[in-house]
Amino acid sequence: MTSRLLRATPLLLLASLAAALFYTTRAPAAAPSIPSPALDAHLASAPGKQVIVLAGGCFWGVQAVYLHTKGVTRAVAGYSGGTAATANYELVSGHGTGHAESVEVTYDPSKISVGQILKIFFSVVHNPTEKDRQGPDVGPQYRSVVFFSTPEQERVAKAYIAQLDAAKVYPAPIVTEVVPLKAFYPAEDYHQNYLATHMDQPYIVINDLPKLAALKEQYPSFYRN
Repeated sequence: MTSRLLRATPLLLLASLAAALFYTTRAPAAAPSIPSPALDAHLASAPGKQVIVLAGGCFWGVQAVYLHTKGVTRAVAGYSGGTAATANYELVSGHGTGHAESVEVTYDPSKISVGQILKIFFSVVHNPTEKDRQGPDVGPQYRSVVFFSTPEQERVAKAYIAQLDAAKVYPAPIVTEVVPLKAFYPAEDYHQNYLATHMDQPYIVINDLPKLAALKEQYPSFYRN
């Protein structure tokens, strides 16, 4: 997701669309199905609230997937990895802030486990083998990161990455970082729930609507309209 698509002339939009098609088709595809985590948290016996922050390319699509995931009570697009002073779109787009476009996922651990959230993350949300990019979006702000907020989330994420790499689920090693969550800063209002209000935008059609379709097809028990 780039600002050029927000302010594009027809000619630039056509060029951006061609680039998006090129990079989408040449990038390694995410695995159509992956094993469940061998190590996972048990579902809690009572409703509660936990937070994990995930970065996997443009936050529009990541947020949309988790807004449609049962057990997730809130999903907010934003920035993590840098400071409050640089947590805005224009600065983050300049590549030097340390931030990654991220989504704060709040979930009920009695309805969905962190392992199930990560299974969706590593399959339909993004391609975890792409370093500092995702499809047509290039730069460290599009890197793959799990920002954990509990030791259990850290254990499950690291074990799952090792499990998927050992099983050679992907044709290349997973490059996802697993780091502690220090802070999360919500993105500007116009980025929130962007997919729902821009369903016909070429970028959304090419890059993000297929993620929702994959969620519905692969994980029907977790999909909600």
